[in-house]
Amino acid sequence: MTETWWDSSYDWSVGMEGYRLFRKDRHGRQGGGVTLCINDQLECMELPLGMDEEQTESLWVRIKGRAGAGDTIVEVCYRPPDQGDRADETIYRQIGAASRSQALVLMGDFNHPDICWRDNTAEHKQSRKFLECVDNNFLLQVTEEPTKRGAMLDLVLTNKEGLVGDAKIKCSLGCSDHKMVEFKILRTARRVHSKLTALEFRRADFGLFRDLLGRIPWDKALEGRGAQDNWLIFKGHLLQAQEQCIPTKKKSGKHSKRPPWMNKEFPSKVKLKKEAYRGWKQGQVAWEEYRDTVRAAG
Repeated sequence: MTETWWDSSYDWSVGMEGYRLFRKDRHGRQGGGVTLCINDQLECMELPLGMDEEQTESLWVRIKGRAGAGDTIVEVCYRPPDQGDRADETIYRQIGAASRSQALVLMGDFNHPDICWRDNTAEHKQSRKFLECVDNNFLLQVTEEPTKRGAMLDLVLTNKEGLVGDAKIKCSLGCSDHKMVEFKILRTARRVHSKLTALEFRRADFGLFRDLLGRIPWDKALEGRGAQDNWLIFKGHLLQAQEQCIPTKKKSGKHSKRPPWMNKEFPSKVKLKKEAYRGWKQGQVAWEEYRDTVRAAG
């Protein structure tokens, strides 16, 4: 849960039977706060944070996996709309460190309504920084519908395809103006067909593409507008032409898991180069030891 608005006066009333409660309240001003309620049959522990992480409203918990299965790290975050760059960078460092785990699920209200997840674009600098963090850590965003007044604020991200499934947008809880996001964390990630698509330029009709963009009266369409408005207008026309002229294909199947240049011979060549480098390095070390011995002997 995000924006709990809890403080010490709620200590007696926030627990739920059968669940272990993790919470982080906002200090110094009203509002904010996050919490996680985890079934007490699951073995879990809160991950410690450094002093600089205290400025963020986020909770990180490790849930121990069953025998033979890895642990899962879950995080809930509330990012206030007026949060500064320093706190954002702290969250990005947390995400970067946690993304190295085998299974990671991030959830919460990140307050980036201007992000278009379909095109992976954003209007504002802070939103573009967040997108860059998501891309750099190879995270997948699974929420597909708005959660507050037509904006997609509440997100669910994971670093493992198939770990999160059955994501649905439900009604609001109580008097909250956000809708609930319901989803399943699958202890063993199932194989799924990728929803990612790629543009298939080999089948593109670039003649029609140029013609469609050439019909637009750009001087009139962009007249009297700022740079940001001009960019959004240009992007809209570009994407419309792209949909008509450039087909897409799903990035699925066994061949999509590795780039086309990685053929059967590639691993063996890499192994040979590593062995050659190791031999060269050993020879260099031996030479340096011999050189130092000669120098010491005068």
